[in-house]
Amino acid sequence: MPTTYYLAWWNLENLFDEENSPRRTEKLTRTLGDDLAGWTPQLRDRKISQLASVIAQMNGGAGPDLLGVCEVENRFVLELLAAAVADRLDGRRYEIVHADTDDARGIDVAFLYDPALFTAPAGQVFFHVVMRRNATREIVQVNFQTRTGRTWAVFGNHWPSRSGGQFESAGYRAIAGETLAYFHQRVREEHGEDTPALAMGDFNDEPFDTSLVAHALSTRQPARVINADTPRFWNLMWPAAGAPEGTFYFQNEPNLLDQFLVNANMAHPTSPLRANPDSVQILRFPELVHTGDYPRPRPFGGMGATVDETGYSDHFPIGMTVTETG
Repeated sequence: MPTTYYLAWWNLENLFDEENSPRRTEKLTRTLGDDLAGWTPQLRDRKISQLASVIAQMNGGAGPDLLGVCEVENRFVLELLAAAVADRLDGRRYEIVHADTDDARGIDVAFLYDPALFTAPAGQVFFHVVMRRNATREIVQVNFQTRTGRTWAVFGNHWPSRSGGQFESAGYRAIAGETLAYFHQRVREEHGEDTPALAMGDFNDEPFDTSLVAHALSTRQPARVINADTPRFWNLMWPAAGAPEGTFYFQNEPNLLDQFLVNANMAHPTSPLRANPDSVQILRFPELVHTGDYPRPRPFGGMGATVDETGYSDHFPIGMTVTETG
C-alpha cells in the first residue's frame, strides 16, 4: 500500500537559549553582546510552547512526519521543542538532526523526524559549508532511509540574508545555490541517478531569482526537470509566487522566501517517491496571522525587538505531502 508522508518547513525566528546559557560558547556570547538581554528561561519556554502548538496542528493534527527548521541556536532548544510537540500528540516522538554551524549569529538548520518512518544512518548526514568571503550557515544533507529502505536525500537550507541590500548580498546566495546544485549532482553520482532528492528551506530569494534559477538549477516546469541531462529541481512554490500573500513580509511587502524543490525522481508521475504538488501550502493558521490590511506573520520578537508572548515567528511555515509506493 502507498504511504503518504507529511513534510513541513519553518523558520522559527531566533529560537535562542536563555540569556546566560551555560551551553553557549564564549565566542558567541561576545558576538551576541546584549542582544539577548532579558531573554529569560521563561520567555524561551513560552516561545517554544507557542511554536509547538502550531507544529502539532500540522498534518490534520497528527504533526509532521518530517520537519525542517532554521534559526535555532542549539540542540538543547530543539530537544525542548521536540518534547513540547510530542506532549501535544498521542504516541508521536521525534528524533533530531542538528548542524552546529559557523553562522555569525549562532543560528542553525535542523530536522525533526519520526523514527518510525525514517532513519538517518550513521555516515549519511553531511554539513556543506557555504563559503564566499566568510562562512555562513551550512546546507544540511541527510540521506534518510524510508520504511521501504529507499535512500532519500533531503537538503535543509537557510541561505544568506538580504541584509545590506538584496542586490548587494546576491552573490552570497548565488554561492549557496551553486553549493546545493553541486551536492545534488553528487547524490546522483554516489547513490544512483534514480535517487529522489528534496531541498527545503528559507532561501532568502524568491523562486524567480537568479540564485534559484541559474545557480540552484530550479524551474517552474516539471517537464524540463524530468527531461534534463543536468540534475535540476522543480520548484513547487511557483504557483504561490503569483499569489497576493507570501511567507515573509518586509515593510508590509510579501516575499515568498520559504520553498520546496524536488528533483526528477520526485517529479515524475510514476516515481516511487513522488511529490504531490497540489498539496503544497503556506500554513496560515488563524492565530499566526496579523489582523489588518497586511496579513503578515505574528512574530514572537526578542533579540532587541519587542516581545509579544502571543506571537510565534516572523515567517509562516509551509507544508506538503509525498507518496511512496513499492
